[in-house]
Amino acid sequence: MSLRSRLTAPQEANGPREDGSSLVSSYRVKLLEEIDLAEMSALAPAERRARLERVLGHIISREGPVLSTAERAGLIRRVVDEALGLGVLEPLLEDPSVSEIMVNGPDHVYVERNGRVERLPVRFASEEQLMQTIERIVSTVNRRVDEANPMVDARLPSGERVNVIIPPLSLTGATLTIRRFPRAFTLHELMGLGSLEEQMLLLLSGLVQSRVNVIVSGATGSGKTTLLNALSGLIPEGERIITIEDSAELQLQQSHVIRLESRPPNVEGSGRITIRDLVRNSLRMRPDRIIVGEVRGGETLDMLQAMSTGHDGSLATVHANSAEDALLRLQTLASMSEVEVPFAALQEQINSAVDLVVQLTRFGDGTRRITEIAFLESHGREPFRITTVCRFASQPMAADGRVYGRFEYFPLPRHIAERLHMNNQHVPQAFGVATAASESLLSRMIT
Repeated sequence: MSLRSRLTAPQEANGPREDGSSLVSSYRVKLLEEIDLAEMSALAPAERRARLERVLGHIISREGPVLSTAERAGLIRRVVDEALGLGVLEPLLEDPSVSEIMVNGPDHVYVERNGRVERLPVRFASEEQLMQTIERIVSTVNRRVDEANPMVDARLPSGERVNVIIPPLSLTGATLTIRRFPRAFTLHELMGLGSLEEQMLLLLSGLVQSRVNVIVSGATGSGKTTLLNALSGLIPEGERIITIEDSAELQLQQSHVIRLESRPPNVEGSGRITIRDLVRNSLRMRPDRIIVGEVRGGETLDMLQAMSTGHDGSLATVHANSAEDALLRLQTLASMSEVEVPFAALQEQINSAVDLVVQLTRFGDGTRRITEIAFLESHGREPFRITTVCRFASQPMAADGRVYGRFEYFPLPRHIAERLHMNNQHVPQAFGVATAASESLLSRMIT
């Protein structure tokens, strides 16, 4: 969208609003009359914004109205945000505490902060203004949204994941969801947030160094990508790592990393590259480890085959509510492949490929914790059998709205302890090696 079209695009469809939108519209027109568009277009974005703010400040000083310092700064920001940015969304995108922005029509704007969703006292001037904002967002990634293409899922150049759905599919009006690019946390930082304890950190570190295959499981928003990124930071420097994602979010710090991202079809409906295509191609790229941001379909079978045929130490995430559910979910997803594979054979594939499931949960107070660490003990085509070595025992929500509890530890299976020793890794004290009796007690079958 050109600078002129951004500045002149009509933003008022329903007359003046109580939130001052008519004043913003009026000053946008006055700003256009004062500036040289050709000169402005040649400036860098930061310089362009600064110039517009200065010019608009002179206009307000010359013509009024009389405003307090805070009101004046707020008006200048709103006019420039409408002209160059995303209007009422600009302050939210700049707020580091906001992890998700949800717009349910022009009058309902919600954000997630610290795991809790809250409604904000802001709104768009009209449905038309919201649609213009949406079109401005999707145009940055060469996409379009209209009745012929009423759904868009994309990643902005700055990293945010964007989903748009408009009428007639959305009965509540145009709906926009922006998921912020997650900051890369280390396991030590997550420990400081209460997501895990030191003994768990030591165990996970030793397991990644020992090249176990890890599935990170959890519901939407439970922190799967954040933990996956933290675990990937434990991979030794020099290994060739290939990451595969729908929307690139992982931020690996190693030097030998190849990042692959799927591609949706173009406006003609062709050119789509799926996660499965990328997983298959990655096997031809001589990877030491493969990291899949999330398995959600037939690519699960390819990922399992990669894990069980020489690509030890690979990691992936899956949507599930428990460690048991994660294994059953993998079996269901793998069956979605076009290859007809009996369920029993898929069970054998999972038993061969998966070593460890790490379960995450987001609690009612917004905190995210590892709630279970479990090893897959079954072999061949026998029913899934897992051994839990750590779990979080939560208490009912306290009067202060917080969820408290404690982590409980159990002995490691003997073969896992031996694997750690073979790779010069120590068994953390809390996970003393299991006896035959304790192994029997802690293991459970999944049918």
